[in-house]
Amino acid sequence: MMDIQRFFISLLNVVCEMAPYLLLGFFIAGVLHVFVPQRFYANYLSQNNKFSVVWAALLGVPLPLCSCGVIPTAIGLRNEKASKGAIASFLIATPQTGIDSILATFSLMGLGFAIIRPTAALITGICGGLLVNRLIKDKDNCSLADSSQLSTLSSQLKIWRVLKYAYYDMLRDIGLRLLIGLVVAALIQVAVPDEFFLTFGSQPLLQMLLILVIAIPMYICSTGSIPVAAALMMKGLSPGAALVMLMAGPAVNLASILVVHKSMGRRFTAIYLMTIVGFSVLFGLLLNACHTLLAENAMGIDFTVGAQNTSCMSSSALPSPFKIVCATILTLLIIFALMMKFFNKFTTNKSSDPDVTVYRVEDMHCSHCEAAVVRAVEEIPGVETAKASASANTLTIKGPATEEAIRTAVEGIGYTFKGKA
Repeated sequence: MMDIQRFFISLLNVVCEMAPYLLLGFFIAGVLHVFVPQRFYANYLSQNNKFSVVWAALLGVPLPLCSCGVIPTAIGLRNEKASKGAIASFLIATPQTGIDSILATFSLMGLGFAIIRPTAALITGICGGLLVNRLIKDKDNCSLADSSQLSTLSSQLKIWRVLKYAYYDMLRDIGLRLLIGLVVAALIQVAVPDEFFLTFGSQPLLQMLLILVIAIPMYICSTGSIPVAAALMMKGLSPGAALVMLMAGPAVNLASILVVHKSMGRRFTAIYLMTIVGFSVLFGLLLNACHTLLAENAMGIDFTVGAQNTSCMSSSALPSPFKIVCATILTLLIIFALMMKFFNKFTTNKSSDPDVTVYRVEDMHCSHCEAAVVRAVEEIPGVETAKASASANTLTIKGPATEEAIRTAVEGIGYTFKGKA
């Protein structure tokens, strides 16, 4: 029978360990989101050469975009004439990590994982982009975007927008998955026998393939995957298999595969998937080999659950007051964001204004999806205002724009339009 007290102590410790780094990482992500306009990225990605591919990966690694949120951003960059190779590089590298997840990885898994995770994402993105440039001819370069909105946006760059994005929008997007990851990590600590994965010790590749089968179809965020990977390592999962989870899990899911296939084509999708799977396994095998070599030579570098850092997950000692305060703040912010998300889901009703129409739009998962849909329809003549809700799967339009025009704009960026709600 599960030890309830041990479960809550484990949950408390892992939340307290991650909270200070998450709060800092979310703030930095908010600064990047507000002060770095989308056109900044497009300016570096428009050339059909290896430099745009490298820039795409470099610019994508620190961005806190999940595997669904990165797709409308990538399509927007495509509309700004970014090359297919750059788009592939951006799609592969960006969701694997972000400034918030890098700091959280350091807090729970140590410096080694905090370095190798963004490095692997960068190299994987670059290689995938170069493969796309070499194997797919870039014929179409449509331009739908306009910079006029960006100039008006710059006048609103205030600190409250940073805070809103950091501590409301991001937590609304990933808060539930982060909570699930934390709870699952605590459950693993209590319910899974110690050294459970050592039964696969002589077959590390089998561990990685098992992780791939579980992680690829699921929707796992780069931050929420960290406590799960750390907890599994404490039960005997190899460092390489944990890295596979941290790379492949956030980088792709079934929904993103379908949208990429629809928007970019079959060959692009095949290269995109094979690059993620192939390089995650390759880096996993390399990490296992390096870990064994370093251990044999007693070089003092340890990838076993961030060395001593993650031992706090199962410790009975209480965290420091500072970490408890940070954990309390983070928990309250998550609860508030999720309550507002739940409330908005049931308050998005039909308007009594005859000039307002509510449409149903599916496949939106986060604030980035909402922003992409709003940007797409605001370009349509006759749209006065637009508001999208991922939780309610609705798009509210004020103005005389036709339903067919709305459908074309929404489906053009990869979402499913279902007509009037």
